Amino acid sequence: MAKKKPEEEPQEESPRSVFREYLEALVVAGIFLGFTNTFVLKTFFIPSASMEDTLLIGDHLFVNRYIYGPEGESLLAGVLPGRKLERGDIVVFRSVEEEGVDLVKRCVGLPGDRLEMRDKILYVNDQAVEDSAYTLHRDRRTFSRQRGFPEYRAKRDNFEPFEVPPRRFFCLGDNRDRSHDSRFWGTVPAHYVKGRAFVVYWSYGGETPDGTWHGWGHRLKQLVGTAVGFLTKTRWKRRETSVGVRHWGGQPTCR
Repeated sequence: MAKKKPEEEPQEESPRSVFREYLEALVVAGIFLGFTNTFVLKTFFIPSASMEDTLLIGDHLFVNRYIYGPEGESLLAGVLPGRKLERGDIVVFRSVEEEGVDLVKRCVGLPGDRLEMRDKILYVNDQAVEDSAYTLHRDRRTFSRQRGFPEYRAKRDNFEPFEVPPRRFFCLGDNRDRSHDSRFWGTVPAHYVKGRAFVVYWSYGGETPDGTWHGWGHRLKQLVGTAVGFLTKTRWKRRETSVGVRHWGGQPTCR
């Protein structure tokens, strides 16, 4: 009669193999998140008041990087889904003035559009835009060259008609009197556009980074302050606020 072999006792997994499994999982997750953040969904926070009251300082956004499909008649344009950038879209794009800085503004002019501003009123293709639903004017003064104001100030409220060049966009902040935008530095190249802001996933009313580096000490202080004030300074009512709906005033401006 054959002798039954004793059952082998299960070997305990070594701490090293457990560590390796966790490390591999973290690496895979990091690659996935990096790919998503680069090509599909990017996060962005608001450091200035240029988009108030649509977007507030401390709003943290999800930006859809995949919504604007490739242009032209290329193979990718026929395969990948997407649409063209439209007037009223709130877009995130690279600054044309500062390297490594991203901005968020509302697109108000497409290639070929004829734009003009008269006493704070925006005209697109010779039609006044009804933008009171989202545009904010906190300064009652109106600047113009005829009244002797410098050109920089006059451009805020008045600029001459001009046509948006091909593959470029004209973008303004909703807080018109406190926004440094296309009125001052020109149009945005199409390849600078990173995506469209579509939802506020977190809004924090405490101290928010201004986009510049002030050292590790200042950064650590901000992180501690955010952790301590998370519950009391978070604007809970703004969570999941959609900013992707286009509030574009007036169909007559559309060609």
